[in-house]
Amino acid sequence: MANKNTKECIIIGGGPAGLTAGLYASRAGLKSLLIERGIFGGQIVNSSLVENYPGFPDGISGSELSSLMHQQADKYGLETQNAEVIKVNRGEFYYNVFTTEETFETLSVIITCGSEYRKLTIPGEEKFLGYGVSYCATCDGFLFRDREVAVVGGGDTAITDALELTRHVKKVYVIHRRDQLRASQILQQRAFTEPKLDFIWNTVVEEIKGGKVVKELKLYDLKTENHFSLQVSGLFVAIGLVPNTQYFANVIKLDKTGYIYVDEMMATSTPGIFAAGDIRRNSLRQVAASVGDGATAAMSTFKYVQEVEDKISILNHSHRR
Repeated sequence: MANKNTKECIIIGGGPAGLTAGLYASRAGLKSLLIERGIFGGQIVNSSLVENYPGFPDGISGSELSSLMHQQADKYGLETQNAEVIKVNRGEFYYNVFTTEETFETLSVIITCGSEYRKLTIPGEEKFLGYGVSYCATCDGFLFRDREVAVVGGGDTAITDALELTRHVKKVYVIHRRDQLRASQILQQRAFTEPKLDFIWNTVVEEIKGGKVVKELKLYDLKTENHFSLQVSGLFVAIGLVPNTQYFANVIKLDKTGYIYVDEMMATSTPGIFAAGDIRRNSLRQVAASVGDGATAAMSTFKYVQEVEDKISILNHSHRR
C-alpha cells in the first residue's frame, strides 16, 4: 500500500450512503478514498428542511446535515476527491478506477453515486429549484401547507406524491401528457376519489415563472394546441429517475432499468464491489435507509478486504519460499 494511488476501498459517490460508508470504512482502518463528481451530500443538499432523520426533532437543512456527515467522515481519516469516475476494470486482486483526474487501484469498490431525477428541461426549472420546484414530495411537501401546487407525471411516483401532498396542501393539480394514468389501479382509485386532486390531461409544462419563488406555470394542451397558465406555489416533478450506473455495466449485473442488484449485505454480482443507497435495486430512497446501506456496505467491504489481503499475503509468502 505504499503507492498513494493504491487504496483498500474506493467509494464512488458522496451522498449520505457514500459518506456513511466512508466513515465506517475509515473507522475500521481501511485506506479509503471517496470520489464525488459534484457537491458532497448528493440530492439532499436541495432540501431546505429534513424532518424525518433521527436525532433532529426540529429538523435540519439538507446542506447542514450533509456537511456534518462530511466533517465526521473526514475526522476519521476519509480521503475525498472531486472527480468523475469514467471506467472501472477488474484485475486479479485489484480494480482499476479511472477518473477525469487520475487512475487508482483498489481492493474493493463501494458504488453510492445514486440516481438523478429526470428533468423537464424547460425554462425556469433550474432557476426555481428549491424555490418552488421540487423532486421530492416527502421531503418538501410540508413547505406548501394550505397552498396550491402541481405534480407532473402519471406513474406510481407521481400519484403517490400527489396523494402525499394532499396531507399538507389545499389543492394538487396533476399534469399528465396523456389522457390516462400509468399508475397502478389501486393508486388510481385513491387518486380519483381524492377531492383535493384535479387532473389536467394531455398537457405539458412549457415554462415555470415567478419572482423569487414559483408563481405560475405556462402549459400547452397537446390535443387542442392551446397555451394557458396555471397559478401555483410549487411544482413537483415526478417523471422518473435515472441511475448513475453507465460506467459499471461492464463489471456488475444491473436490472433492466439500470439499478444494481445487491444482496442483504450490499454485495453486487461481482466479488469486491458493493453498492448502497438510491443506486441499488428496490432502494427506499430515504436518507435514513441510505445511511444504513452505507454502514452495511462498509462492514461487508472490511470483511472482504481482510480475506483478499490474507490471500495476497499467503501468495507472496509462497513465492518467497
